Amino acid sequence: MKQWVDALRPWFNMLLVWVLAWVALRLIRRVLRLLHAHVLRNADKIRDSRRIETLMNVFRYTANIVIVGLTIMLTLGLIGISITPILATAGVAGIAIGFGAQSLVKDFFTGLFLLLENQVSEGDIIDAAGKSGYVERVTLRHIRMRDDDGSVHFIPNGMITVVTNRSRDFGYAVVDINVKRQDDLGRVFDLMHKVDESMRKDAVFGPLMLEDIDIAGVEKLEDAAVTVRCRLKVQAGRQWQVRREFLRRMKHAIDTVEEVPSATAS
Repeated sequence: MKQWVDALRPWFNMLLVWVLAWVALRLIRRVLRLLHAHVLRNADKIRDSRRIETLMNVFRYTANIVIVGLTIMLTLGLIGISITPILATAGVAGIAIGFGAQSLVKDFFTGLFLLLENQVSEGDIIDAAGKSGYVERVTLRHIRMRDDDGSVHFIPNGMITVVTNRSRDFGYAVVDINVKRQDDLGRVFDLMHKVDESMRKDAVFGPLMLEDIDIAGVEKLEDAAVTVRCRLKVQAGRQWQVRREFLRRMKHAIDTVEEVPSATAS
């Protein structure tokens, strides 16, 4: 009987190890799921949900690797296989793989910090690695971005050194208006204020505009024209939409005023 017990003890211990590993994995998944739900309920913005989900997937994946790895090593020890040579071999292999996968490791670490620091979220409009566009997907490996002409760019995170995010808090629609040099700038400023006022009263564009127009004044003086610059504080990511509508209305306003003819907008 004792021989049977001694023979079955390693198998029982292995079964116990794997059962405990399974329980640990289930517990971790449960905790992460509850944490995920709690964080989402307290997230400031809906777009943060994808970032939080990605981070939770990273934590879940890391926990799975650690638990399964420890379980395998304990199992090998229980059946009498020394794990010291395996660890030594794994160390050498890890060094070799590390030299060959430096860019991949850099991508993952850069992606992790991009997510942790909330530098980029899906739905943002950014400039990164010489490309500009709408962020469709952020992963630990790359950012998928679509530009204005519909082209999709996959940018490895390791290539990103500077991110210009145009979708945070607010934006400015900067508009230059070119008028003839002899035109009355006071009337031009009045037109700009009237166009701004009409847009802020508009049901569509009013909610997008955060403040009254800010007229900087004369930006450029040429032989035949004067460039007047203004800017409109708007919701983040709406500056292009507001700018185009302001130019359209400004063009219409200029065309209907007698003494400010043939002015152009840029």
